Amino acid sequence: MTLVLGGARSGKSRYAEGLIELRPGPWRYVATAQAWDDEMRARIAEHRARRPAPWETVDAPRDLAQAIRQGPRGQPVLVDCLTLWLTNAMLDEAADLAAEVDALVEACRGAAGPLVLVSNEVGFGIVPENALARRFRDEAGRLHQRLAAIADRVVLVVAGLPMIVKGDAE
Repeated sequence: MTLVLGGARSGKSRYAEGLIELRPGPWRYVATAQAWDDEMRARIAEHRARRPAPWETVDAPRDLAQAIRQGPRGQPVLVDCLTLWLTNAMLDEAADLAAEVDALVEACRGAAGPLVLVSNEVGFGIVPENALARRFRDEAGRLHQRLAAIADRVVLVVAGLPMIVKGDAE
């Protein structure tokens, strides 16, 4: 399992796609984004255009653990991205966010094939001014720590350049 972190437009998704494409296809892309507006629809379209066959896209804005568990044995899986999933869960006012995170961590531990997770590193900025944004930053930080602890590799992408934080380079 590889956890790929980075800021917005850092190149983390392209880097993660490249990691998956080092393995034989078909590849599974688990998308967590929801097209709430035109800008988000354009972002989703851009990501999809980069992934021709043999990529298979599975939309999982909420039940990410199940989408990971459903992957066929040995199939490389890319999840993009964890912070959008966390946003979806928080905006849905998940009854038990901690239980959903636990289920996600367990699904990652039991993944049936290579797994690459993409997420935004949001903890480098200033302290947000409102309680929801502070809670999101804190929940994302805790999620990243839990996943980094079980990951074989953690990579921070800055300006398109991968920096290995944990494990070996692919």
